[in-house]
Amino acid sequence: MITHPAYAVEPWCLRETALNLDVLPQSESVFALANGHIGWRGNLDEGEPHGLPGSYLNGVYELRPLPYAEAGYGYPESGQTLIDVTNGKLIRLLVDDEPFDLRYGRLVAHERVLDFRSGLLTREVEWTSPSGRTVRVRSTRLVSFTQRSVGAIAYEVEAVDAEMRIVLQSELVANEQLPAAGGDPRVAAVLESPLVPEEHAAEEGRLRLVHRTERSGLRVAAAAEHRVDGPDATKTYSKCGEDLSRFTVTTVLRPGERLRLEKTVAYGWSGVRSLSAMHDQVDAALAGAKSTGWDGLCAEQRRYLDEFWDRADVEVDGDAEIQQAVRFALFHVLQAGARAECRAIAAKGLTGPGYDGHSFWDSETFVLQVLTCTAPLAAAQPLRWRHATLPAALNRARLLGLQGAAFPWRTLNGDECSAYWPAGTAAFHVNADIADAVVRYMAATGDEVFEREVGMELLVQTARLWRSLGHHDHQGEFHIDGVTGPDEYSAIADDNVYTNLMAQQNLRAAADVAERHPDLAAEFGVDDEETAAWRDAAARMALPFDPVLGVHEQSRGFTGHQHWDFARTGADQYPLLLHFPYFDIYRKQVIKQADLVLAMVLRGDSFTDEQKARNFAYYEPLTVRDSSLSACVQAVMAAEVGHLRLAYDYLGEAAMMDLSDLESNTRDGVHIASLAGTWIALVSGFGGMRNRDGVVSFAPRLPEQLRRLCFTVQVRRRRLRVEITDSVATYTLVEGEELEIEHFCEPLTVTPGRPESRKVPGLQERPEPAQPAGRRPAHRGWAATRPEPEGPA
Repeated sequence: MITHPAYAVEPWCLRETALNLDVLPQSESVFALANGHIGWRGNLDEGEPHGLPGSYLNGVYELRPLPYAEAGYGYPESGQTLIDVTNGKLIRLLVDDEPFDLRYGRLVAHERVLDFRSGLLTREVEWTSPSGRTVRVRSTRLVSFTQRSVGAIAYEVEAVDAEMRIVLQSELVANEQLPAAGGDPRVAAVLESPLVPEEHAAEEGRLRLVHRTERSGLRVAAAAEHRVDGPDATKTYSKCGEDLSRFTVTTVLRPGERLRLEKTVAYGWSGVRSLSAMHDQVDAALAGAKSTGWDGLCAEQRRYLDEFWDRADVEVDGDAEIQQAVRFALFHVLQAGARAECRAIAAKGLTGPGYDGHSFWDSETFVLQVLTCTAPLAAAQPLRWRHATLPAALNRARLLGLQGAAFPWRTLNGDECSAYWPAGTAAFHVNADIADAVVRYMAATGDEVFEREVGMELLVQTARLWRSLGHHDHQGEFHIDGVTGPDEYSAIADDNVYTNLMAQQNLRAAADVAERHPDLAAEFGVDDEETAAWRDAAARMALPFDPVLGVHEQSRGFTGHQHWDFARTGADQYPLLLHFPYFDIYRKQVIKQADLVLAMVLRGDSFTDEQKARNFAYYEPLTVRDSSLSACVQAVMAAEVGHLRLAYDYLGEAAMMDLSDLESNTRDGVHIASLAGTWIALVSGFGGMRNRDGVVSFAPRLPEQLRRLCFTVQVRRRRLRVEITDSVATYTLVEGEELEIEHFCEPLTVTPGRPESRKVPGLQERPEPAQPAGRRPAHRGWAATRPEPEGPA
């Protein structure tokens, strides 16, 4: 794991048994703690070796200019970049005046454990200083799910072999030095000293700093409270400056004696509240946490996660690594969205600065798919954020000469900040992805309040975009031209099938919701003529098909393009976008990530079984997976069309994206959508779960490597447990009234207390398709001697 054997495979935790500085940046990401509002990277408590400080607040950013070689109408003028806010994690330790720095002296033992059930990151260290003094350090860190503004640390030092003077420096630090960014465009832009000081204080163990951002005009407050337990001679001091507020503890420890420091940190931010209101806010959060106490915070965290795992756990028998990975994935997905509360879920969550902290369509299509079935209240919040940014999307559409809303390709505050329009503005499918998440959430929860307050307006304004963007030809067929689908290696295409099918669903859903709520429809100016136009466009939507090859075209004319020369593309030339010009990539048959295959997963009702099999076989040898979003989608479709071994391999790639650092950029934060894809590959792939038109269906089949798969999903306020073996699927209604589902198209009624078991029909696997040369997913311990199919030359 992370290319280092110090990471053990265990079912309920991520354990690092030795410290390797070469993978420290990656470990900071995977050990990150967050709750959707606060994010703390898994830095060592002492802050050294110095890396990315990694303290984030969801929605706090700074503006930066977007340079263009040549100006163009409609280009975004500024970008938004996630910034480090005040670092409250730091607790520096000095042993007889020597800084506790693991690069010096002798590290006897070092272990860190991220426990998925308790939500705690624990660390145990034994270290001998250069002068021969040995100490044991134990620290425990949490970011609270129940008190969204609060993070806390318990830090304990024990003298081992001699009397020694101990100094602890607990700090709040702003505008820390950041490492230089590399040339990879996925890495965040570095902004130096983005926080302007406004207030600082330090008195009797209480620290506070208040800053504001210069360009975006956001005010950020941080405060810390301390509790000390040590020998009688222990003394404390406080001091502060504009960017540093420090609480110092000094004592002398004899062998076996301990010094314990409990530090509670509170954060707040606002674009409108006053300075006094902000420092009052963080002081109040500290007061609440103080009344709870350290033990109380830990107990609340455990209760919250116990409830989550009761409704979300996935059990995998037969692959211990996948078992650990799916729980790691669910834990990080929860951390990304649990307390986001009308904020976005970024591509890296709050674990690092990758992609500048931006939110993409990944959130709606992958992450919300998981949260809707496991933590529905968390799924609603990013959609409420999208609704809050609707004015910006309406303005963007008008700028582009379109009706309705044009949601941004990448953003932090709702404004488009992609400077490259072929893979930005042209990716209009983000509108339909948001609509799809709305439809999925409403179908799964029956949340009528959400539908009236949020869902309907989102569906109406996104539908208006499609009706104005597309057109009917002389034969009445509806086309959407000049767009970029999920595959960013095929930009500015006509009739991208994924975009068209998702837009079709969007148009129909908008017409349906307008008919359910005629009073709201009138308020939004929707009349019978407009809904009829939506339905007509949906009914006549163009879906390009190549009759010679017998496959759907990813976009019109795609199958006539020249094939990419995979045989002459070296393994070190992936991802292609970093080694070849876009003009060459765009005109070839080469696919960055699942596109038409994703359409078959999300709109499977639009394809026959034979079409799915033929399409998958055609597009598999063209897909290079230069995106972490692809493997889970290919896993789902491979399982559906009968390639269970291949699906299992793709599951492994999605699951191990960060734990094995497969794209060599986990240092910039974990891949939240790929983590969500681990769940999707298991539940939608091997569980065969689909939710179409309000009907939840299952067509489960396991690869031979897995003996059993068991998962729980939330469906219309019911809790359904599904247990699958190679021959039987058992459905148990754990909570709620009876539920109608389908098992391999057979209607099935599940009632409380009466598990229903059905046979899993056998499957004859099809011949496995090839992948591009050198791009086959890694085998997962089966038939290791089987030759790899050759990809296209």
